[in-house]
Parts: sequence; C-alpha cells; structure tokens
Amino acid sequence: MKLWLKVYGLKEENWSQSALSIVVVGASGDLAKKKIFPALFALFYEGHLPETIRVFGYARSKMSDEEFRDMIGTNLTCRVAAGENCGVMMDKFLARCHYQAGQYDSEADFAKLDEQLARTEGGLPRADRIFYLSIPPNIFTAVARCASKSASSKRGWTRVIVEKPFGRDLASFQQLSSELYQHLSEEQIYRIDHYLGKELIENLTVLRFANLVFEPLWNRQHIRNVQVIFSEDFGTEGRGGYFDQYGIVRDVIQNHLLQIVALFGMEQPVSLDAEDIRNEKVKVLRSMQTVRLEDVVLGQYRSRTAKGVTLPGYLDDPTVPEGSITPTFAACAVFINNHRWDGVPFLLKAGKALAGRMAEIRVQFRHVPGNLYRNKLGIDLDRATNELVIRIQPNEAIYLKVNNKVPGLGLRIDVSRLDLSYKSKYNTHLPDAYERLILDCINGDRRLFIRNDELDTAWKIFTPVLKEIEQRHVVPELYPYGSRGPVGAHYLAAKYGVRWGDLAADDE
Repeated sequence: MKLWLKVYGLKEENWSQSALSIVVVGASGDLAKKKIFPALFALFYEGHLPETIRVFGYARSKMSDEEFRDMIGTNLTCRVAAGENCGVMMDKFLARCHYQAGQYDSEADFAKLDEQLARTEGGLPRADRIFYLSIPPNIFTAVARCASKSASSKRGWTRVIVEKPFGRDLASFQQLSSELYQHLSEEQIYRIDHYLGKELIENLTVLRFANLVFEPLWNRQHIRNVQVIFSEDFGTEGRGGYFDQYGIVRDVIQNHLLQIVALFGMEQPVSLDAEDIRNEKVKVLRSMQTVRLEDVVLGQYRSRTAKGVTLPGYLDDPTVPEGSITPTFAACAVFINNHRWDGVPFLLKAGKALAGRMAEIRVQFRHVPGNLYRNKLGIDLDRATNELVIRIQPNEAIYLKVNNKVPGLGLRIDVSRLDLSYKSKYNTHLPDAYERLILDCINGDRRLFIRNDELDTAWKIFTPVLKEIEQRHVVPELYPYGSRGPVGAHYLAAKYGVRWGDLAADDE
C-alpha cells in the first residue's frame, strides 16, 4: 500500500480488478483543453493512473475519436524527463481517449455514453467512474441528473467533480446545492478549488503543525496582521462577458482567498482525515464576522499608454457591457472572532491588470517590546518587523525576514531573509494543482475539496456586502493597467495600522 494513502486514512483500490473511467463533460471548452486533459496526461505519464484508465470527452460538438485525440493532443506536453519516450507515452494515453457527442440535458444521450463506458470497462469485477463537470453552473443540475440516472457505475463508485462558481450569493448557492442533492449524495460531490491543490497551500498545515517553532507564535499575541494577496498582470482579454457576471470578489476573494484564510487560521485537527480537517475549517469560517462595506475597496482598471503601447482598459473589452461598474480589483479586511485571532486583521487583496503576477500569504509579527536596538532600526519600525512570507506562485518559496547585524566593526543592522526557494532546494517538477486534485478524487481523498457547509458559511460572510454594493451601485476607483492598484487599498490598510507587504521597497 502507498504509505501516503495510509497516512490520510485512505484505502488503496485494487486496479487489477477495477476499471477507471474519467468523463470530462464540456470537453471542447478552454478549461478542459488547457488544464484537465494535460493534467490527466501528466498523471498517466508519471505512472499515477492505472492501466485500466479510459478518458472520455462529452460535449455537444460532433467529433470522431480521432478528431478528439487531435484536439487534445495539441495541448499535451512532457514536462519531466522520464525513462520512456514522450511520444510513446502520448500515443498510449491518446489511445485510451474516446469521445461521445450529446446534449447536456438528454438522458438518452447519457445512456449512449453509458454503453460506450461499459464497452471499454470490459469484464472486470469493478468499474469506477468520475464525471468532471467543466461546464457553466446553469447546466450542473441537468448533467448531474442525466449522469446519475443513465451513466452511473453499477458495480463501483461514481464521483462528480464540480467547478466553481458555486452560485452568485447565498440564495443561489443553496438552490444549486439543493438541486444537486436530488441526484447526488455529498460523498459523491467533489467541489474543486484549484488553489487548494497548489503545493504551498498543501504545505501550510505541515509548516504549522510539524514545526514546534511556529505554533506558539500563531496567535494574536504575536501576529499583528495577515495578508493574503493575489494579483494578475493581465486583464480579461476577451473573457470580460463571463467575468462581468461575477466580479473579482466572487471570482477570487470569496473562494480562493477565504479558503486559504480558513486553512491558515484553523486549530490543529484531530487527525489528517478529510472530515477532521474540514470540520476545523468550518469552525474558522463560522467565527468570522460578515464583511462590512467600510472595510472594502473596489477598483477597475483603465487603459494606459506606456512606451507607445496602449494597454486596454476593462471597458475597452468588447465583451464587457457598456458602462459596467463590475470591480476588477478588491481589497477587504476580515476578522476571526475567536480566542486565537480576536482583533487580528486579515487583509485580502485581489486584482487583474496589476504590476505583476503572484499569490502569497504574508504574516507580519508584532514589534519587539522594549527593543534594545530601536535607535539602530530607524524611525520606521514596520520595516524592521519580522515577516513570514509564503509565496504560492510564481517561484514558490517560504522565507522569514529577520534583523541581522551587518558584518564588520561597529553596529549596523539590516533586514535579511532566511529563504527556502523550492526551485533551489528541490530538483523536482512541482505538480500542477489539477494533477493533485484529480488524483485525490481518484483516491477518495476529500481534504482539499470543499464541503457544502463550508461554502454555505463562506457565502454568509460575503453575501450582505455584495448585495449592498449592488444596491448602492458603488462605483469602483479607477487604476491604470499595470499599476499597483487603487490608492484606496492603502487607506484601508492604514486604517488598521498595516502596510501592504508586497509593496515594500525591500520586497521588489
């Protein structure tokens, strides 16, 4: 048995006796072509999928198996140098790929898919099936109904991976959840948030609970503030019509960043069992107060001309409705009202078309009381504060800022880093988040998937302020494409005596 499965309390499937079929519903979409199929090939290439694996694409477009293989083959790459030839492995994988055209709301078409699946599963005693719903949320329920009634496995388990968005607010989420429960059980539903599959996020619990040095400091007595920051250096670029329906708060903050806060702030779980971990995350979310409008800053990027090149603004995207006030940037302060975190501001910031692409967690510790070296640190004690930075992407790293004596005669102090760069330390390929999460679903590992009550609680935190923003028609502050975002974000941080760590001069 694989040791890591045992650690997480999972049972290993006997794949010599079981067929595995993965059906990607919405196979002709961008997410499927650019992320899901390449992740499946990477898992196959590295030997993580059984020989019995079969991959099916399902969509409305008419296509033969060969045309389907040609379509997905253009996005497959061998990112690591394994022993076997890349071309050979690609051919082996594509030979296991099949296509079935059909309507998303047709039980008859899913029955045809079922016949195809049964044909490839052969006479093995067990046959397990995963349906990956890479489709808009308005057809989740129809597909869940058809798959459940016409294409579920009759001699194994059936699991369904559901992509965000999980509704637009609390009411729409609860309606979607209720509709899915008519056809699927909670044990069958795997709600995916690809950010939870990133290497540094999975390492977050190891960093906390496997190192004695951090846990005693992980509280309001020692931590002044926590910042979770997400930025992209590109705009909507033709996808504005979809983005405009949701905005940056729903698209990034309410799910990706809030999930990171829950993992960061939770108490040590009883075990590494998925339910124990998710129970602790829910406790954190239930302890959070609803977000107030006065603790939110909204922005929208505008066009900018630099070096003779004009970068288009959000409203220049032809797919964006004229005069839209949908935010492409948001910053907010959230609070966890429990004994560990009472009074500590958690500042969340996300935006498009900013100066750089990155995602990171910044833990700023309190000033040293009665500091002997205050007169050597200058008048700006914030610059000399200890800070733990967990860089999720790019160039994954963990580093701790400490004050250190500069070598030589006399006494001069500067800020240095104790730095763990993953590229320098580990000569290995970091798996894509989708690889990790698909493999977890195959193994029945639900730790990094979101439970229904987690989402319900998360929507309760943000729905009131989202409604208030829409009812008041709050106009976002404009910021230039490629800048650091709206000025209002700095005022929000200053309100709680905080500086954004990603904008510090010594961090550039």
